[in-house]
Amino acid sequence: MNRVTARAPGRINLIGEHTDYNNGYALPIALTQQTTVHFDPDGSNTVTLSSEQEGAGTSFDIGAQPGDVGGWSAYPAGSLWALASAGYPVLGGTMTVNSQVPIGAGLASSAALECAVLLAMNAATGTRLNRLDLARIAQSGENDFVGASTGLMDQIASLYGEVDRALLIDCESLEVTSVGFDLEASGLSLVVINSHATHSHSTGEYASRRETCSRAAHALGIDSLRRLQDANIEQTLTRVEDGTDRRRVRHVLTENRRVLDCAAALSAGEFRSVGEFMNRSHASMRDDFEITTPLIDLIAESAVRYGALGARMTGGGFGGCVIALVGSDDAYRVADGVCADVVRAGHRAPTWFVAHPGPGATTSPVSG
Repeated sequence: MNRVTARAPGRINLIGEHTDYNNGYALPIALTQQTTVHFDPDGSNTVTLSSEQEGAGTSFDIGAQPGDVGGWSAYPAGSLWALASAGYPVLGGTMTVNSQVPIGAGLASSAALECAVLLAMNAATGTRLNRLDLARIAQSGENDFVGASTGLMDQIASLYGEVDRALLIDCESLEVTSVGFDLEASGLSLVVINSHATHSHSTGEYASRRETCSRAAHALGIDSLRRLQDANIEQTLTRVEDGTDRRRVRHVLTENRRVLDCAAALSAGEFRSVGEFMNRSHASMRDDFEITTPLIDLIAESAVRYGALGARMTGGGFGGCVIALVGSDDAYRVADGVCADVVRAGHRAPTWFVAHPGPGATTSPVSG
């Protein structure tokens, strides 16, 4: 049998955090950094994993069930379990993973791995699935096999990415609208500052936020907070008795509106407004949803102080990266200033890079 290769990018969410599982809106880009999976099928019933970053993985049976595989290997195993559960063929063989996407940084390294694994397996078996079906299968593996209660935004961003475009995702209809985001032509850079404080979607805080949103929706007699999107937010909040739940609901509803306003501002080239929406989003994540950390807040505040149009945490929270929208000539000055502030505060020096909206996942031709 012949080797197949698939690549899937990580993503940056420009705005719209914890809105996807509430059937709201998100505005991500695919990164140019990708996860590559080489798959050599051998006709057996066993998949053997290895990673250039993580080392040897686990060998698992293609019939592995939730709970059978742990660690980073659970993401490929879960993806293949979900693929088989949906009625599609899965083969044994050797999978080698090489990822340029920083792990645990809130840049969807897990979704990139899942999508690359699924594309590689489908190329080997001749299975043809559309991008939305692939995204749903990848999400099922992460939710039901790994145990991470994530939404669908990461997988859609990885599969639908476009060069110099952002993706406005309606997480209820799953409609994806391409929005122009040519940074170079606009004289802008998107600086990604990695705090190196790792997070994990499978830990309790992420799940707790999701459960809170579900509980609040149930108490309001609706199936999703999306039902409140066109309502008067302040009037709606008076119906939420618990103070913590009230703040969580306020974040989701105001964040959805910020996403739509930010997408409109991008389309109009109003980048100062884009930056302001980013700042408001970070404040909402900090004060209402409480998913930032003192280090993350320091990075975002420092970036704005050094001249960024806007800065916010990206990803599920409790660590990871901050993104800053800056003039291209200011990227080094802003990033170096932030790093110096973080070190002065007694933390490990962050690292940073300039992000570019990149293409979605692909499969290379079968090789001999």
